[in-house]
Parts: sequence; structure tokens; C-alpha cells
Amino acid sequence: MALKVLGPLSIILLLLPYVANAVSSCGESCNTLDDCSGNLICINGNCNDDPDVGSHECSGSGGGGGCSPAGNLQCGDNTYTTYTCSPRVTSSTAAKLTNNDFSEGGDGGSPSECDGNFHDNSERVVALSTGWYAGGSRCGKMISITAKNGKTTTAKVVDECDSMNGCDDEHAGQPPCHNNIVDASDAVWKALGLNKDIGTVHVTWAMAYIV
Repeated sequence: MALKVLGPLSIILLLLPYVANAVSSCGESCNTLDDCSGNLICINGNCNDDPDVGSHECSGSGGGGGCSPAGNLQCGDNTYTTYTCSPRVTSSTAAKLTNNDFSEGGDGGSPSECDGNFHDNSERVVALSTGWYAGGSRCGKMISITAKNGKTTTAKVVDECDSMNGCDDEHAGQPPCHNNIVDASDAVWKALGLNKDIGTVHVTWAMAYIV
């Protein structure tokens, strides 16, 4: 049987599944950098765009919840990647838990954005990265946070963990937040049975619908 010579269009069609597979890996689970295709990297157990490379394969992908960098902010000798978005919120959204002092004079800087008040360290309150804060639409709402030790607690959203601005008096000199941060009070860390001195731990969170 004679071999059929494929035209340019046929070759493109044959290659399409490969391209689709590469893009479809956005948001899929991973353990190492080798688990992600193309220029994607493994972030919090999911394949996503690499901000250092500037890849945009996951940008706008509804399934993967990709989020591309908005730019960079120069803070002295350091350069930080800025974001206006965050990964897509699901029933178990991967995040990094950090610690914040929301009281007056604490490292949170200005009063909380949602209510204009400072909050005692005994309150279970959080600030969410800019994308998750969503222009204040989650202000006053409760979220559920689960640590890898199996413990879960709820906390009220009172502030934004600014992913676009930082290194100034308003932000107590701190650099901009990454796009996947749940910045929590001492009370949240205590409720989760975690030592805040660790600095950063991996958690998952979701909206807590109280009935």
C-alpha cells in the first residue's frame, strides 16, 4: 500500500492533541518540577505558570485557575513579582498561611481595609491576597482553613494582603504578598495547632457557609 503524504493542515491537526495536553496540565496535581509540562512549574501541588520565565499558558484557563504576573515592584535591591489575580477558588483552594499582627502598632500597618479597625490577636481574622480579596467582596465573610495536620478552623476576612503594592509606610515596609496568601492572626494559628514561628505553612481554604 502506498504511503499517503500528509499536507500541512493534516500535520497541524495531528499536533493539536499534543498542544492541548500541554495546556491541560495547568492546575493539575504535581510533586516535582518534572511533573509539569512546558514552562510550567509546581506551585502548592499544582502546575502553574512560572513567574520567573513569564509563561502565560495558564492565564485565563477556567479549569486551571492560572494567574499571570501583572509586573514587578522594585524595593531597594529586591524585585518582587506583583499580581492582580489569584488562583481560582474551589472547595479546597491551596494556599500559604502566613502570620500577621492586626492590632495597632502591629506588622499589619494600617487599620484593616474592610472595617477601618484594628483587631486583637485573640480574634480569628485573616487578610487575603488581592485576587482572593476581590475588591472587598469577601469582607466580613467567613472562610474555613484546613491544615495538613487535619485541623480546621474558621476566620473572618477583614483585610487585603496587597499583591500589587508594598515596601512603604502603609504596608509597614513589607513587600507585596504573593497571590496565594492567607495572612492570619495568632488566634487562627493557635486554632490550627500550628507554631506561628514556622513562618509559612501549606493549607487549603474555602468559603464557610454558615446556616
